[in-house]
Amino acid sequence: MGFFDRLSPRKPEVPSAAVPAMPVDAVPEKTAAAGGVLPRLTEARAKLRAKDLPGALAIYEEVLAAAADRSDVMVTISADLGTNGHVREIIELLAPRYDLEKHGAAAGINLLQAYLATRNPEAAQHLLDLLFSLQQPALESRLVGFSKAIAEIYVTEGEADHAAEHAAVAAPVEKKINLVSISKPVWFYGLEDHAPHLLPRKEGRVRRLAFAQLALPGLADAAERAARPEDDLGRLTRGFPLWLAETFASSNGFESIAALGVMGAEHYALFHIEWAAENIRQLSDSVEGGVDYVVTGAVRNRHDDFELGVRIWEVKKSRELKAFLVRWTPATADAELGKFHELLRTYLEWSPLSAGLPYAPPAAPSAYLQGLGALATDFLAEKGVLPAGQAPDGLGMLLRSAQANPDDARAQLALVAALLRRKARGNAVDPAALQQASTWLASDKAQAADASALIMKLA
Repeated sequence: MGFFDRLSPRKPEVPSAAVPAMPVDAVPEKTAAAGGVLPRLTEARAKLRAKDLPGALAIYEEVLAAAADRSDVMVTISADLGTNGHVREIIELLAPRYDLEKHGAAAGINLLQAYLATRNPEAAQHLLDLLFSLQQPALESRLVGFSKAIAEIYVTEGEADHAAEHAAVAAPVEKKINLVSISKPVWFYGLEDHAPHLLPRKEGRVRRLAFAQLALPGLADAAERAARPEDDLGRLTRGFPLWLAETFASSNGFESIAALGVMGAEHYALFHIEWAAENIRQLSDSVEGGVDYVVTGAVRNRHDDFELGVRIWEVKKSRELKAFLVRWTPATADAELGKFHELLRTYLEWSPLSAGLPYAPPAAPSAYLQGLGALATDFLAEKGVLPAGQAPDGLGMLLRSAQANPDDARAQLALVAALLRRKARGNAVDPAALQQASTWLASDKAQAADASALIMKLA
């Protein structure tokens, strides 16, 4: 569904029902302070672009005092606020003034989407009922889409309430979740000094893309589980964004990061509710220079039947661009994850870099995700972001990933990177892991990946 309609002669960004309305400057009304509605709205838009929200809101209050009955004014204000990411202000300005008979469907849809973005299903449902009462066939399919979105919020909130019932009633100290941004493939840390050619710098304009840790809606023991060393499910929530971030690190036109949650410096965080528009903006604000798009997801596991919902968000316009749904069992995981990976690359127009390590998707992504998650934990524990007790005892996950993906250079390099870090720390080295890495580094495949020289570092 599109976010924030603006009435203008240009074609909408996404397919939507046309709603007839009066142009903004069709009525020669004057505001109290300036020469007309249109010039004042143009001034407000310029203030939004200059990051002067209070100045824009002052103009909007002035315009609405004189022209609040005009549907085109309501649509323009809500559209400008929405496309600049100020969703709550749409509710504050429009909700007290919106009248279905006066303002019609377009302004109502913008207000409805603001309710959805702020996860207010009660207000959204009330407004949706009003919009359905218009009985406009051209709008019906779009309104049904909003109805499904409201239902999803109710489901996730119900799961969150269920999880809260099983959580501790009160914690002695309030803990804060911090986001850790990993801006390179996690296996590249530790290799950059020895093989910088594996990840060349990108030139020209790029889109900045963030992949967020997956949420686990309805997880009853989230706090208790997060405090323990990671398990397969928690590792999946972190390995998944790491996998996608490294995929787009190997694409033209993108810079990518993976965002993982940690609870202070004590342990990882587990998210028991899905990411909302406000969380998306917080993530973007936590990254220097911000990001253009954020990919979020929520995974549910019932008796080894997994369901993963993935959403792509455009940060500037606070809108959801695309949603995917993936289901798998342990027997079908690699095939289904592989299909999703191809769909995502196609939708975002992924294209391979001409230099650096050639990219190929892993043959066994389920094992690869687990390996990436384990490597990230080892890396963050080494850097003091996590306590040493959170790190895996051995290299079992990375070894299984390398064995399950024998032709994948990245799976082998992840094992090599872990071995080099353990060697630098003076840790004991797993003989089976060392044998796997050494055999690959001595092979033609390592030579083709221009990585065979790393065997000298392992000696």
